[in-house]
Amino acid sequence: MAADSMEIDDSLYSRQRYVLGDSAMHQMAQSSVFLSGMGGLGIEMAKNIVLAGVKAVTLHDTKQCETWDLGSNFFIRQEDVLSQRRRVEAVCPRVAELNPYVHVDMSSSALADNTDLSFLGKYQCVILTEARLSLQKRVNEFCHSQRPPIRFIGCDAYGICVRVFCDFGEEFEVSDPTGEEPKEIFIQSITQDNPGVVTCMDNQPHGLQTGQSVVFREVNGMVEVNGTTQPVSVLSPYSFAIGDTSQLQPYAHGGFFVMVKTPKTYRFETMERQLCDPQVLTPDFSKPEAPLQIHAAMLALDTFQEQHSRLPNTGCLQDAEVLLKLTEEVNATLRNKFYLDAIEVVKPLQSVSAEEFFPRGDRYDGLRACIGESMCVELHKLRVFMVGCGAIGCEMLKNFALLGVGLAKSSGEVVVDPDLIEKSNLNRQFLFRPHHIQKPKSTTAAEATHDINPDLQVDAHLNKVCPATESIYNDSFYSRLNLVVTALDNVEARRYVDSRCLSNQRPLLDSGTMGTKGHTEIIVPNLTESYNSHRDPPEEEIPFCTLKSFPSVIEHTIQWARDKFENLFVHKPSMYNSFWQTHSSADVVLQRMQAGESLEGAFQVIKLLSKRPSQWEHCITIARLKFEKYFKRKALQLLHSFPLDTRLKDGSLFWQSPKRPPAPFDFDLNDSLHFTFIVSTARLFAGIYNISYSEKDLSEEAVTRVLSDVKIPEYRPSEKVKTNEAAKKPDSMKMPLSSEEEREAITQLEQAIATDSRLQVSPLQFEKDDDSNGHVDFVTSASALRARMYAIEPADRLKTKRIAGKIIPAIATATAAVAGLVALELIKVVGGYEFESFKNWHIRNSLISLSHFYLIQHLLFFYFPGMMDFTLSDFMNAVREKYGIEPTMVVHGVKMLYVPVMPGHSKRLKLT
Repeated sequence: MAADSMEIDDSLYSRQRYVLGDSAMHQMAQSSVFLSGMGGLGIEMAKNIVLAGVKAVTLHDTKQCETWDLGSNFFIRQEDVLSQRRRVEAVCPRVAELNPYVHVDMSSSALADNTDLSFLGKYQCVILTEARLSLQKRVNEFCHSQRPPIRFIGCDAYGICVRVFCDFGEEFEVSDPTGEEPKEIFIQSITQDNPGVVTCMDNQPHGLQTGQSVVFREVNGMVEVNGTTQPVSVLSPYSFAIGDTSQLQPYAHGGFFVMVKTPKTYRFETMERQLCDPQVLTPDFSKPEAPLQIHAAMLALDTFQEQHSRLPNTGCLQDAEVLLKLTEEVNATLRNKFYLDAIEVVKPLQSVSAEEFFPRGDRYDGLRACIGESMCVELHKLRVFMVGCGAIGCEMLKNFALLGVGLAKSSGEVVVDPDLIEKSNLNRQFLFRPHHIQKPKSTTAAEATHDINPDLQVDAHLNKVCPATESIYNDSFYSRLNLVVTALDNVEARRYVDSRCLSNQRPLLDSGTMGTKGHTEIIVPNLTESYNSHRDPPEEEIPFCTLKSFPSVIEHTIQWARDKFENLFVHKPSMYNSFWQTHSSADVVLQRMQAGESLEGAFQVIKLLSKRPSQWEHCITIARLKFEKYFKRKALQLLHSFPLDTRLKDGSLFWQSPKRPPAPFDFDLNDSLHFTFIVSTARLFAGIYNISYSEKDLSEEAVTRVLSDVKIPEYRPSEKVKTNEAAKKPDSMKMPLSSEEEREAITQLEQAIATDSRLQVSPLQFEKDDDSNGHVDFVTSASALRARMYAIEPADRLKTKRIAGKIIPAIATATAAVAGLVALELIKVVGGYEFESFKNWHIRNSLISLSHFYLIQHLLFFYFPGMMDFTLSDFMNAVREKYGIEPTMVVHGVKMLYVPVMPGHSKRLKLT
């Protein structure tokens, strides 16, 4: 992203842009960040900040590289330790390599209690890690006092405990507090009442919360509400109350509402004030007391450092006693303060001897201090199968390298990904660089992981994991594994891998992100439910009749345009090629048809052959005729069949919400949207038929000259129209043909043979990330023109590209977070922890929430033949006796069979 021109490089930032929006992207492109402390925590932040695309980052650190750093800093190498380089000098060029748009410099000047802080005035954000509390408080006071205030973040990571403090000033406005995409919801009714009650059409959930606001559009009858913003009070998932509507006109039909994004202003206090009266977030509600306990312990740790100028020594009882005493002395004296712990990782290790945690002078000393030597050895011996080397996969491989998962002398990793690296990957798949574009992800990731930890054994495969590769990834292969990690965005692939893990009794760690949200899931055979035991919500399919004739929201017009692309430029050319691969020459086909033989697909192929363009001007002509068909004739035909005053059998209007009547319009070359459609369509036809054209041919002057000679046939309405809501696409390959059509096809083929002998064409594949190919231009212009025809609010190119390309919004921070949570669960699996220790995590960065759900235990029940009187009560007793578990409820799919608090459910206990 160029900060000066403020142009966003969409080929790099598109996934992040969908999460943050252009306003935030532009603000970042003008922001400079000061980041102090190049340990493991600092380098993780540096990576994410530079990938995000700020204007400049200054990396600050005064320490030298030590062996200890190799266990947490993935940009420090063994040679840096041996040559005693400064940490900041070692990491700065490697951080800068992540993003050419970000200026990265370094500083190794002292930052102490007597340092003049005026140099920080040029930064918009200051982040301190590995800094003493007294320095954090002093820097925070300076930042808070500036106008505008400098955003301050202070954070520390001590083993399994982490704290983050934020001070963004006394008036920090958040323009989008939820990060959720507002949807258009159609209205079933609005009552004339005080308050008026709005009910959604087809019982569609509105997803609103009391206190939020909505704006109304296109309501008929109660027109006074159109354009007004109304606060809502939720009554049910499908209805809500608004203001007094008793004096308004009665609601007739139609209309929709959209949630209004309401900015929220937060007031932050300084660290000094917050230490006296801490407001802490509770990330894990199973441990509500933990944040304040860690708060007190970390304050004691700060005091220890002030008194002794060091951290407590690992395994030193004397230091432990001093720290405990300081913790007890800490007086109970955040939106601002956030504490997170992984206590459950160390709880089972309390009986392990202290020697297990002593340093040994290698890269794993930091890890060893947390989990002990025996657990480190178990990690080294792992054989892990990781499927997917995308954003999460890169983060996981980095974590494997730092944890020493799968050393060459013990075992290793197998990583699989058939994809090649694209420019858009570089924004968050941090193991890849620009010179890796179009190289395989798996082999490139394996090499980069080896750079982080040369002792690792990483085998890279390019095969997909699917039924077709079971000869490679067979039972023998799975038997050599310890666990499987999936980092996929393909649900079917996930389900397949889960089934293979289940049948081979191998644990599976799965994770995924969407924008600021993420999840992790742990699946242990015979202990937890499997991935296949729950269902993802089905992808919403748009009815064919809606796409064909009755679009009501922009998603419909985008899908229509995408379908047109597939039909015109993928399906038909592919069908054409297939036909000529079966039939070697046009002359042979002609002879067989003249002899009365019926050849499947021949008529469709001959039609394409007869209309095949041979030069650029023909492509422009075809595009112009398509415009006439799509945006004028289709509308005229629909209105001819169903005039605006058409009524249904019950007397209601045919054209009422969500049905919108189309409005045909004439071609206008002065309209940029019309011009874009013509040029992009012509380019795609030229690509299929291998017709060359120049930049000059794309000019408005050249296109106008060609269009002036195009003859538009006179329009005559047809009396045959099918708009049945249940209609399916006709199978044109099997439609019966008359003898007249057969004779016409033979004539067309004779003419085609006489003029053109080329039989092969070049089908396209929709490619969303190449802005020069015209694919997204076609879909955007076609969708916007159809939206205009149906009076639907159009979408810009960015939104169209996301929907048409089914792009999953993504940012590096969410990816890094879920990969870290997976690593925690991996340690528990390796340690053979109890069932209660495992967690499925769900994160929402937009709402600063991190919650977990304990796993659902996998239970195996069997049928008792002949026991026809086996009741629900008997069933629950069997669970108690066999598994020692107290059932809290019984469900089947989404149906509640027995929930104690529900009225009447107690009567069901005696039912069979």
